[in-house]
Amino acid sequence: TATPSFESLYNSRKQKFGFVSIPTRYGDVQAPEILLANIRVARKRKQLVSHFTPELVQAINETLEKKEQIILFQNRRGYSNYIICNECTHIPKCSRCDVSLTYHKISGKMECHYCGRKENVPGACPSCSSTSMHMKGFGTEKIEDELALVFEGARVGRLDTDAARSARGYEKILGAFASGQLDILIGTQILSKGLDFENVSLVGVLDADSMLNFPDFRAFERSFQLISQVSGRAGRRSKQGKVIIQTMDPDHPVIRYICNNDYDGLYADQMEERQVFGYPPFRRMIRISFRHKIPSILDGAC
Repeated sequence: TATPSFESLYNSRKQKFGFVSIPTRYGDVQAPEILLANIRVARKRKQLVSHFTPELVQAINETLEKKEQIILFQNRRGYSNYIICNECTHIPKCSRCDVSLTYHKISGKMECHYCGRKENVPGACPSCSSTSMHMKGFGTEKIEDELALVFEGARVGRLDTDAARSARGYEKILGAFASGQLDILIGTQILSKGLDFENVSLVGVLDADSMLNFPDFRAFERSFQLISQVSGRAGRRSKQGKVIIQTMDPDHPVIRYICNNDYDGLYADQMEERQVFGYPPFRRMIRISFRHKIPSILDGAC
């Protein structure tokens, strides 16, 4: 991997693991050009088209005109991230996991992405009985719908665990894209894992901020890994690819490290912080999970 875990890097530098560096891409192909698109500025100027900045819209149109392909990365499946009451701000949550439920348009239900629990969409707020319930955020389902409206005539496919529930479904979608039957492929982190498409010249990262602000001490590390890996899908042959990262904060240090392809810089920065707060690899952490279909039994265990 070009982006090993920080724990593995730490062990290699302590001579616990061996380390081999590969400074160039296969076949000496140029690294893709990385451009930033400021969502905040586009929204302020009322230039957003659906969830796409003017820079990404223009790049997609130009790529389609050249008969080349596009990968769009949104690391959130489903249609809407959560549903909120406009009156009391209540957000329906999973009764088992206490996390917000994601709305899936295909099933018409809200789903917990931790335990898989499904619930019907409430007609009124369970807390205050208001009927003013609105959907917030966007996932791959919503992007798939809106791509067809914004880019008329474009052949769009989606690759996530909802669309490809089996190995056969996964291969079918990838096969259609590889053979040129699809122009745009929208997907989650499945897209970042070692795929090689000759005609892909543009990769768009739709919402980098959701990964950067995830409540996990590994959020910066994983954001760099995912964005770097999915960026590598562009320009796999002789022609240099292009990557457009949509973000509210173009000056975020991780975004800058990504633009400079400076994984070592991010590693050095994060190691200082982890040492101060006692995170791995300087301390070991154990996660204990309890699961049972009867909540009262879990309450007693905890």
